[in-house]
Amino acid sequence: MDAFVDEAVPPKIRISADEISNKTIPAFSESQLLARAKDLGSLNKPYKSYIGMGYHCAVVPPVILRNVIENPQWYTPYTPYQPEIAQGRLESLVNFQTMVMSLTSMDIANASLLDEATAAAEGMVMSYVSSGYRKRKFLVDVGVLPQTLAVLRTRAKGFNIDLVVADALSAIEDDMLRKDLCGVLVQYPDVNGHIKDFSTFAESVHAAGALVVCATDLLALTMIKPPGEWGADIVLGNSGRFGVPSGYGGPHGAFFAVTEKLKRKMPGRLVGRSRDATGKPAYRLALQTREQHIRREKATSNICTSQALLANMAAMYAVYHGPIGLRRIAHKVHGFAQVFKDSVESFGYDVVNATFFDTITVKVSNAKELHDVSITAGINLRHIDDHNVGVTFDESVTSNNLVDLINVFATASSSSPVSLQQLREPDAPAIPSSLERTSEFLPHQVFNKHHSETEMLRYINHLVSKDVGLVHSMIPLGSCTMKLNSTSSMIPLTWEEYSCIHPFVPFDQVQGYHTIIKELEQDLARITGFHSTSLQPNSGAAGEYAGLSVIRAYHESRGESARDICLIPLSAHGTNPASAVMAGLKVVSVKVQDDGNLDIEDLRSKAEKHKDKLAAFMITYPSTFGVFEDGVQEACKIIHDNGGQVYLDGANLNAQIGLTNPATCGGDVCHMNLHKTFAIPHGGGGPGVGPICVAEHLSPFLPSHPVMPLGEKAINAVSAGPFGSSSIHLISWAYIKMLGGQGLSNATKIALLNANYMASRLSGHYNLRYKNVNGRVAHELLIDLVEFDKKAGLKVMDFAKRLQDYGFHPPTCSWPLSTCMLIEPTESETLEEIDRFCDAMIQIRKEAEDVISGVQPKDNNVLKNAPHPMHVLTLPDTEWNRPYTRHTAAYPLPYLEEKKFWPTVSRIDDAYGDLNLICDCPSVEELATT
Repeated sequence: MDAFVDEAVPPKIRISADEISNKTIPAFSESQLLARAKDLGSLNKPYKSYIGMGYHCAVVPPVILRNVIENPQWYTPYTPYQPEIAQGRLESLVNFQTMVMSLTSMDIANASLLDEATAAAEGMVMSYVSSGYRKRKFLVDVGVLPQTLAVLRTRAKGFNIDLVVADALSAIEDDMLRKDLCGVLVQYPDVNGHIKDFSTFAESVHAAGALVVCATDLLALTMIKPPGEWGADIVLGNSGRFGVPSGYGGPHGAFFAVTEKLKRKMPGRLVGRSRDATGKPAYRLALQTREQHIRREKATSNICTSQALLANMAAMYAVYHGPIGLRRIAHKVHGFAQVFKDSVESFGYDVVNATFFDTITVKVSNAKELHDVSITAGINLRHIDDHNVGVTFDESVTSNNLVDLINVFATASSSSPVSLQQLREPDAPAIPSSLERTSEFLPHQVFNKHHSETEMLRYINHLVSKDVGLVHSMIPLGSCTMKLNSTSSMIPLTWEEYSCIHPFVPFDQVQGYHTIIKELEQDLARITGFHSTSLQPNSGAAGEYAGLSVIRAYHESRGESARDICLIPLSAHGTNPASAVMAGLKVVSVKVQDDGNLDIEDLRSKAEKHKDKLAAFMITYPSTFGVFEDGVQEACKIIHDNGGQVYLDGANLNAQIGLTNPATCGGDVCHMNLHKTFAIPHGGGGPGVGPICVAEHLSPFLPSHPVMPLGEKAINAVSAGPFGSSSIHLISWAYIKMLGGQGLSNATKIALLNANYMASRLSGHYNLRYKNVNGRVAHELLIDLVEFDKKAGLKVMDFAKRLQDYGFHPPTCSWPLSTCMLIEPTESETLEEIDRFCDAMIQIRKEAEDVISGVQPKDNNVLKNAPHPMHVLTLPDTEWNRPYTRHTAAYPLPYLEEKKFWPTVSRIDDAYGDLNLICDCPSVEELATT
């Protein structure tokens, strides 16, 4: 093994085995780990929180808890880029989109974004883009959530947008502001609970040629007039209160909806209805889902992942409760808020907001004294200032909780405590009659039939039966690292002591969480060789953006703000150029040699040319071509010699741990995909987490947060939660602790071995595109299929679709090269499973040879017609016009007769019909050649 690793990994970048060992990262057994997680969880104080600010303690229906979030058939699949084997998730995401469109009364919605704050940032950039990049002022109402404002400040800087924070209703009258206004963000209801009528305001904004962006609450929209009915152009928010645990800040699925005229500019993923090759209706992702890969530095968003698992939970919540159930829950929440308001007013308190849905702001003489009383009672209220406190209700509040809360205010005012029997029903809703919802919502059949647990259970399992996940077979996606998500690492995730914690509770109530967070930060820093870690970025692309923003802040601190050039090789990860632009950098491409290695001389030439303005160099290591490049340290030295910093993309960190690290390679900052290297499940398209590690000189610039501020040099927040998607950090923490240092190193070696074994088995049948001087690849391999296109008209996607018939999710297709497959087996797969995949690929090669030799025609063969669902194989004999048997189509290898996953639809055109209109891109023909 050591001799093999020496052939695969350049000796000059190797680290000592002592750096990552069981001495530096001790190993735990599964039982030890779970016992420690339980002990640390006991240090978290389960106080009842009424803090609000966009976060709620959701009630997760047990049928959804057990059968979605705790079900590996839902949490292990990949993003549904292969729609034939993802129809279940796609249908559920359509439910999510439909739910959002119906509740907001907007024309179109996407399939979720990362969180509310970053969704608001996307709305701001959309407003700027919609102005033709001409208007630079974006108005933010004072009622917007503070964490959202912090993220807006970060994003605005990269695009040079002028953020104006004011009372929007009065500020819009300023003529100077209106001349350069691209958009306005309002919160509805706002952070203090007010429900304002923005209809006239929206008309005024539109008259100024700007867009109205509205952050709102899905449950509130069951009772208040939806933004689409009073003139909003973009509507967004957090769907977490629809059955997703608060989890100390995430993950939660943000929603994002727009008017028809803006659909081409909408970021993220969009699921649309198409048809398969037989004309059967089927779902697929729209083209814009890879906008940042296609347009590179011309993209205005680097969104690469979403929150599919959490969006599906929210969709299932709406399906289970339906419109009647949601309205009932909303009435309960609103009613409790009304009872609370009436009670505290009877004690002599003044309520600041006359209108509200679930949030009350109370004026008090001494807020500190009131908070002291509430903490003693095990209750958290929102800190506003010395004379105001906030109280927000959610579905989890019981009548006894309500009494306890009211008596906190009674005690603080020296009033007599009340009992449940003394409370009175409210007379009328505290919502202005002009803003009451009168339109129906969720009339669709799916939201009106699955209301018993039996029916809901069957619906959930019906959908998931259509999808391939790691429960079925390996998912050999290059650069995506689809590895084992161990059951033991998933268990603490849904424990109440971790799942029901508000992200803004006092520090001393979350000692267990902070111990885990600190240990994870330290372990990641040790693994990467860097000084410090920030867990705040909640996706890989967000990590890229955060790392580059840190580099920019570092240059500015040294009086070198003019440094704005970012060098990016063509072998870098797909989102790198878009992330650079978002951070305010200008992209200069660096050539790659024919052997896949970075062109050092081209890098040197461009670094020297731009030395006075060079900010950063982005490199993926090992490269996306699947090799460790010998010249990485020289490349990094060239950048440093010319005043720049090195951002090392950690997408392929799974090939490094224990053998080398980004610091040794010469980097200054890297991000890590916890959903790749550190085993957080992909969730069918999210959640993802992309923390960054930095060298010591960059540590002071790591992201801050308004609730947990850092030093004065820190950049503003990059996500809504102080620690990003905090609850799922538990998974990576558990993964690292159970493997220990030696286990982590061994996993890397096995990942390299598996990839090279696969390269060896396939090399006689397929053209292995890149390897090092020793004939070795890294943790993934790139095979080129261009010869089959030339000889038989067979393209990459024909091989991919045929693999589905063999029960496998295809590897990464047509990226990083359009004629290639990028294959990564990971360390989690057995030799038997790897051989099964190789056998399938070799058999498909034989099938391709039949087309080359003329045994099967070029336009009607087993690859071109793949995949073969059951409804195709059961066609009458008179309709079976194919030059191969049904048995060949369905069971090309013996193992399939015992273990077979059936695609539910035939091939779906990758660019079908009207869905082309959704993407503001070149024509489909141009995209295909790109």
